[in-house]
Amino acid sequence: MALLRGAGSSLRRWIGRSTAEVDEDQGEPEIGRIREAAEAADWAAVRDQLTERPESEDRTWLITAVARTANVENWIPQAVEAEPDSALPLLVAGARHVNWGWEARTGARAEHVSRDQFQVFHNRLRTAEKWLYEAAEREPQWVSPWYFLQMSGRGLQVGQTVARRRFEAAVRRHPHHLGAHQQQLQQLCDKWGGSHEEMHAFATQALRDAPAGSMLGQLVALAHIEQWLPLDSGADAEYLGQPGITASLTEAAERSIWHEDFAYGQGWLQVYNTFAMAFSLTGDRDLAKLCFDGTNGIVTAFPWNYLDAADPAAAYRENRAAAGR
Repeated sequence: MALLRGAGSSLRRWIGRSTAEVDEDQGEPEIGRIREAAEAADWAAVRDQLTERPESEDRTWLITAVARTANVENWIPQAVEAEPDSALPLLVAGARHVNWGWEARTGARAEHVSRDQFQVFHNRLRTAEKWLYEAAEREPQWVSPWYFLQMSGRGLQVGQTVARRRFEAAVRRHPHHLGAHQQQLQQLCDKWGGSHEEMHAFATQALRDAPAGSMLGQLVALAHIEQWLPLDSGADAEYLGQPGITASLTEAAERSIWHEDFAYGQGWLQVYNTFAMAFSLTGDRDLAKLCFDGTNGIVTAFPWNYLDAADPAAAYRENRAAAGR
């Protein structure tokens, strides 16, 4: 089973670290570079870095880094106006407005979100959809507009049928796009109008349809975490204590992160962190340790923020210590 990424250069600085902190760049220097360009309102640098990448999952991750950067909404409209024939500034503007909308809503439960917050949330998402659809029309083969339309659609409650169509539009262009599958898994969660049965069936089918070594094994772990999250104390331990949970997690890990052909790509660290958390929750310390070894001390905020939103790295360190790492 492979535990370290072959590229190596971005990880060597982490080897042997006794502490672990969240790395917003997820071990990928280019994510840091594009975020710095976005913070500086340097559209030329953002555009150049994006155009160097083919329209694929890797570009989606880079656009996501820009979309999560504060104040992009203040300068990206000027880029749209300056390049009226280009789909790229439209895509970035739409992506930023999706993230900006969710920032307004916050991660609170619906009953704790004010009417004004919901209005701002929906207004920003509607603006995002306008730009994203226009980008998709100009570049019909691009997958990224459909990925972000999945996120906006969930916020606008477009319903399961429309959400499924958006997911299908994404995977027609990139069949094993991790982000698109993550968004569809969220759509199928009970909290978004799906069901546990639909969610688990989707995760299992996606894993089995994917090539051996695919990052889509993460979906199985995420599905168990999602079902566990809302359970009361006692019921949560009972759920994760079922023998079938460890069996399904092990199968998923063996077909993904522990497979000799594991497809290291953008997001691979998040996949390892997810399995580390899932095996920690089930109490399978030896298996959790293998996953923690694979992270090499690099913490991704998700999914550890499910355990500690204020300090995801603290949750990582606590569970890593419990696993004997």
